[in-house]
Amino acid sequence: MVASTSGGTLDPQINYSGKYINLFAVVYDGLTTFKKVQGPEGNSVVPDLAENLPTPQDGGLTYIFTLRQGIRFSNGQPVTTADVSASLRRIFKVGSPTAGSFYSAIVGADLCLKTPATCTLKGGVEENPAQRTITIHLVRPDTEFLQKLAFTHAVIVPANTPEHDVGNTPIPSTGPYRLTKYDPNTALSLDRNPFFKEWSAIAQPQGYPDTIEYSFGIPDEAAVTAVENGQYDFMADVIPMDRLGELGNRYTAQTHVRPHAAMYFLPMNVNIPPFNNLKARQAVNYAVSRKAMVIFYGGPGIARPLCGMVPSSLPAATNFCFYTKGASPTAPALQWQAPDLAKARQLVQESGTAGQKVTLITANTSVDMAMGGWVRDMLQNIGYQASIRPISNTLSMTYVQNTANKVQISLTTWSADYPSPSNFLDDLLGCENFHPNSDSSINIPGFCNKQVQNLMDKAKTDTTLTPTQTEDLWRQADRLVMAQSPIAPLIERDTVVLTSARLGNFFYTTVNQLFFSQVWVR
Repeated sequence: MVASTSGGTLDPQINYSGKYINLFAVVYDGLTTFKKVQGPEGNSVVPDLAENLPTPQDGGLTYIFTLRQGIRFSNGQPVTTADVSASLRRIFKVGSPTAGSFYSAIVGADLCLKTPATCTLKGGVEENPAQRTITIHLVRPDTEFLQKLAFTHAVIVPANTPEHDVGNTPIPSTGPYRLTKYDPNTALSLDRNPFFKEWSAIAQPQGYPDTIEYSFGIPDEAAVTAVENGQYDFMADVIPMDRLGELGNRYTAQTHVRPHAAMYFLPMNVNIPPFNNLKARQAVNYAVSRKAMVIFYGGPGIARPLCGMVPSSLPAATNFCFYTKGASPTAPALQWQAPDLAKARQLVQESGTAGQKVTLITANTSVDMAMGGWVRDMLQNIGYQASIRPISNTLSMTYVQNTANKVQISLTTWSADYPSPSNFLDDLLGCENFHPNSDSSINIPGFCNKQVQNLMDKAKTDTTLTPTQTEDLWRQADRLVMAQSPIAPLIERDTVVLTSARLGNFFYTTVNQLFFSQVWVR
């Protein structure tokens, strides 16, 4: 496999890059996981290190898991209930990016979020080694708790794992592969876990390849050619727009287009000028050409304009467009038609922010740079002194999250951790996900609205609601968010996967995308 850069830390409870999260799926396991099958069934949660999925008790406040017998880490150490308890505490101690958004409902999590170093989750996690049970108590119901336990940040690691970011040092694992060598400048290697024995083919199947090698430092243009020629079997980076026609004409058997809930968007910092002004934020939403963004990504066959926060493949998908020519928050259109530059310029003037300096931060990939160049020109066109600052793709996401960097506006992308509108609305804009001066502050705009938060919290916790009622709450939240415009959604995108001619048994899941353990090479 090949990528332009590495994906950062090897710590599975900290890393939030799709590049490594998808790879960690064949290395680590949690109590639950997503079903390893192709198609919509891949959205289902199944037991992994737990024997069964528990039925919530006490009105959705208590979950009792029974740990499977006989599972060992890649260092030979048996997996115990103590490892599970320690791993759940470690989520908070290491400052996992999803500690607040995914796991704050656990009893004791509030104290862990305030003082991570002394986190105990007392009263929240109880273990019974004799019965191999782990009981988790919640302060409020969470209708998506089993999905959150299936996410990478809740994987189980040995209890003696350091309570800090391990960086380039692999942590012993339970999956069919183990991380063996890592130099973030050059390469990452995995080989078979000698202690792995398949316990559930739909949770963690035995793998086909003997080794998995990841090479770094190959630019995306060169990587496309290398995969076409069979020098590598898979490329992790977004395929440059100028190569898509070539792939469609000459390498159709090696090019796979698959659905994935993902978006490109412009988060705007609501706490510093000029985007602490609502009219300035709305101006950007009116001015952006979502058609241009579709073209930059590769065309309408793999991307579509997005007017709100929820992609079309998810429940409660956005079904309105406030910011298109002829529309407004009080008179929305059904879909995006065209930018309204005149309206955008008017709003910039009314905001009193015309002429201010604005720096756009982008990743330094071909697609992001093309989009970013267009956005910079658009910002200039509506009245700002705009410039663009590209940053390494490895560093850009953490850089734009940290308020200390005073990022005004950035171009970035986001994919669902699991199939729910909460992954876009609550994750990206929930009050609990804004952490000033932290690289783990996924609420990049610093947006917090009590009315929006109350709707999202009810959707997440009210177990009496029907699916239709829950979807209605997410749609209300989507509309309120877009009226405030902390983000300018650009496009929703499919995943385009390029593989070598020798790669067989192409295996794609809706959550983990290309599932590396199930492909083979001839």
